[in-house]
Amino acid sequence: MQTPYDIVVIGAGPAGLSFASSMLDANVRVLLLERADLAEISHPKADGREIALTHLSLKILKKLGVWDLVDQTEVSPLKEAKVFDGDSPSLLNFKSDNAAIEALGYLVPNYQIRQALYHKVSKAENITIQANTLVEDVIQLENSAEVVLASGEHIETKLVVAADSRFSSIRRKVGIPTLMKDFSKVMIVTKMMHEKSHENIALECFDYGKTLALLPMIGNASSIVLTVKTNESQALLDMNEKEFNQFVTDAFKAELGVMTQSGERHSYPLVATHAQTFFAKRFALIGDAAVGMHPVTAHGFNLGLRGQDILANLIKEALVHGQDIGSNALLKLYEKKHINLTRLMFFGTNGIVALFTNDAPMIKQVRRMVLKFAENFPPIKYLIANHLTEAKSNNFAPFDKILKKLPF
Repeated sequence: MQTPYDIVVIGAGPAGLSFASSMLDANVRVLLLERADLAEISHPKADGREIALTHLSLKILKKLGVWDLVDQTEVSPLKEAKVFDGDSPSLLNFKSDNAAIEALGYLVPNYQIRQALYHKVSKAENITIQANTLVEDVIQLENSAEVVLASGEHIETKLVVAADSRFSSIRRKVGIPTLMKDFSKVMIVTKMMHEKSHENIALECFDYGKTLALLPMIGNASSIVLTVKTNESQALLDMNEKEFNQFVTDAFKAELGVMTQSGERHSYPLVATHAQTFFAKRFALIGDAAVGMHPVTAHGFNLGLRGQDILANLIKEALVHGQDIGSNALLKLYEKKHINLTRLMFFGTNGIVALFTNDAPMIKQVRRMVLKFAENFPPIKYLIANHLTEAKSNNFAPFDKILKKLPF
């Protein structure tokens, strides 16, 4: 019996929509299932999150024909990034000219990317979007899979792709174990205006007891990210605007002058996840369902975009050769091409967070030494810059070898 859909994607967030976009030119029928209303998918609201796109991510979005659909007046190039350690003079500074690239990355509002992806997918004849739909289970058969909806409907398909967040319920039901790291902290984000220009410089300050970040937006505006302990977050959220403005201005030592809130305050609990495997029979994980990153290295969306691109390319290659797009061999190859880098980034990032948020006197000395060494040793600095920006893929291998020897 011919299946009505070749691929069923669960979750119409950035990863699910990106994968669907990758299937536009493939001879497959794709069903995209989303629990939210269609209005939420088609007209996503600003959520305070800014995506720092790497060069590889920009290349993929251009290949998908999505980049031109993003409002370019809201795209801010990241020319420089500075990492500080508390009130010490320790500093790690990355400049785009040092890495021989135009910019370290490009800052884009999350809702802009989601809106552009939906616009692209919604016009495709081979893709069906079904909103207000809950997936109850996935039944894995030898030559197909059945997606069971809460309504009782069964949908047969060759491959199920889960992109339903880092807390994926369908991942758990399929039986894929997942490592979860709860940092017991909350990230508070908002847009703020300031008197002085940020010069397109991103700031990251691992202050004692909290982490401060500033991501430069268009004009004299920045996305401010405050990471605090969970039991301290509500007090910041409850501050009136005047108190909050003063708090942030003081936190950044008035280096950009008086700072004024111009967007809503949003809060997100910090929980990182990494699936033990990225596939099961007739089933694959992409995006946050595969790996949900701590935002400190800004690689969550970028890893998700890279992963779906790998899976999409393998599926297209299988179609050309008349092979089974849901075979274990294909899915295993997808995992092999993607999981090692995600593990490297996941555990490396968690190690960085552990080192730079530990205020023990001895640890403070260690991290100052780490920053000083990295800042004054050009080869390491060069490799880090290229690894984080994904500007030159041929630099990944030597840097990966270095990171694998580090104790985290």
